[in-house]
Amino acid sequence: MAKEEPPSASKDLQELQRKLSLLIQSFQTNSKVVAFMKSPVARYLDRHPFLALTMLIFATMSAIPVAFFLIIVVLTSLGALVGAVLLEGLVISVCGLSLLCVLCGLGFVSLAMSAMVTVSYIVISCLISYWFSPRPPMEQNSNTDCQLEMKSAHFKGPYQK
Repeated sequence: MAKEEPPSASKDLQELQRKLSLLIQSFQTNSKVVAFMKSPVARYLDRHPFLALTMLIFATMSAIPVAFFLIIVVLTSLGALVGAVLLEGLVISVCGLSLLCVLCGLGFVSLAMSAMVTVSYIVISCLISYWFSPRPPMEQNSNTDCQLEMKSAHFKGPYQK
């Protein structure tokens, strides 16, 4: 028993052939294709079909590696951008903490220096006021010493003569 092709398969094949011829006709009547076919490059490729087929196969086959290369370039650029942002954030954080430490140290140093200046001012002003204060004349000192001796002479203990 030989298997015969059903009549619907040949009808489908004729429909597919008609659609393909319409597609080719619409492609050939496209204004951009017509403009390209009038160029010298298209006329050269029309005269050399093997070279045209080779270029078509090369362009088709090189599309995938070129696409992979462009994807890698974009991803690498994004990675570098993210890395640069992270690196910049790290540098800013470290510098900010360093600045905070330096400012805290300067605060403590300024507090210590102001305490030293205040203590020095008080000590120097006391010394200056002590050195340059008016002293009572010598007569008053001897008179005061005599009064102290007289008071001590009035109070004599039981063992003093």
